[in-house]
Amino acid sequence: MNDDIKNNDYREVIDDDDNDTRDDTDDREETDDKDDTDDREEVCFICRRPESKAGKMFHLMQGICVCEDCMSKTMSTVSNFDYQGLLNNPNISILNMSDLQGEGGIPNKQKLKKRKKGEKVKPIIDIKDIPAPHKIKASLDEYVVGQEHAKKVMSVAVYNHYKRVATDTMDDIEIEKSNMLMIGPTGCGKTYLVKTLAKLLNVPLAIADATSLTEAGYIGDDIESVISKLLAAAGNDVGKAEQGIVFIDEIDKIAKKAETHSRDVSGESVQQGMLKLLEGADVEVPVGSNSKNAMVPLATVNTRNILFICGGAFPDLEDIIRKRLNKQTGIGYSAVIKDDSDKSADILKQVKTEDLRKFGMIPEFIGRLPVVFTLQGLDKDMLVQILKEPKNAILKQYQKLLAIDEVDLKFTDDALEAIADKALERDTGARALRSIIEEFMLDIMYEIPKDDNIGSVTITGDYINGTGGPVIEVRGATGLLSDGEST
Repeated sequence: MNDDIKNNDYREVIDDDDNDTRDDTDDREETDDKDDTDDREEVCFICRRPESKAGKMFHLMQGICVCEDCMSKTMSTVSNFDYQGLLNNPNISILNMSDLQGEGGIPNKQKLKKRKKGEKVKPIIDIKDIPAPHKIKASLDEYVVGQEHAKKVMSVAVYNHYKRVATDTMDDIEIEKSNMLMIGPTGCGKTYLVKTLAKLLNVPLAIADATSLTEAGYIGDDIESVISKLLAAAGNDVGKAEQGIVFIDEIDKIAKKAETHSRDVSGESVQQGMLKLLEGADVEVPVGSNSKNAMVPLATVNTRNILFICGGAFPDLEDIIRKRLNKQTGIGYSAVIKDDSDKSADILKQVKTEDLRKFGMIPEFIGRLPVVFTLQGLDKDMLVQILKEPKNAILKQYQKLLAIDEVDLKFTDDALEAIADKALERDTGARALRSIIEEFMLDIMYEIPKDDNIGSVTITGDYINGTGGPVIEVRGATGLLSDGEST
């Protein structure tokens, strides 16, 4: 009997401890939610303005906030409302506040980070911590093969830009931004260079596609959506977003259309609209959305310290450059042989502003991108280097995948050359390498998990060319198996 009483008491103590633990857990969760809400600005439920613009907020039930202006308008409307007519109309139902979803009906992705009054925005990178250009380039060398000139230009431009941001100004001399324009064929590493650069500097990065941008009022993304993506990448912190990097890809797609009599809403109009972004201005951007509407809060972002990098393949630009170089073609001692420029492999290096204007870029837009450089197309040797040398090389990725299954993956030199030859035939740059390897690795990665005795797989040039098979080595055996047969 005494034992039963003791057991019952013990169970009660355990239950109490469990309840206390659950209560503590609930308290922690509530505290975390409060902390997450406290560091974000409150947004008026009616006009969708943040408290930094709307001012004092009135707190209602269900976490709903209303600004003074909307509250004043609401009270004046309520005072003049016909309640008797409302009660006599059976088709009208009263709003149920519990039907509103989320915290105050507004998700956190549409709320800005709070900033204290009088608090100055601190630079993301301290001037003492800004890496020198040669260090930036050395870091890029670990991930990107070739493109020595492009990496050098980007390293210097980024170094100067963040010196400008960190010092804000130098006496009475204001330093202009070093916005960049990258020109190069598809698959040469334009986007990968920018991603690697932002990762090394640990700054907010937004990658936008110019093909979806249209003039305000037309179907498509607004021009301000570029900054909206950067604001989202910075966690809705306006201060961090104002010091980030924006990469606008496919910038050649907004070139002015040569023969059109209608309004060019996706070409020249977009270039005109982007001028204020590139130069530096206060821009109203939607928070948590790509377009402005009445239900999305707006934030003011100054683009003065945002570094813009534009990139594009600019197809047919080589023909424009050749025509300019061949203008002096004629008869006599001063004549220029037409075939000289046609045989030049790096014809894009000779690009000038007038070539870009003929392509369809307006002078005002080009003038706001002072740093213009080109990336060279990839040859066979560069493709082989891309396969095996970078830190995140494609071969290393597949070797890591098979290492999880305790299988050693090897590639012979002739196999790498065969893969590079096939990639050159596809003419899509480094993007072709992944699809080619995936094609030949499909059967191997399908069969290996079936047999635990496989120790290593060697990919040969004959296998890539379709005249042989991979060399498979069994664990603990001296013989090699090729195509499943003993040698």
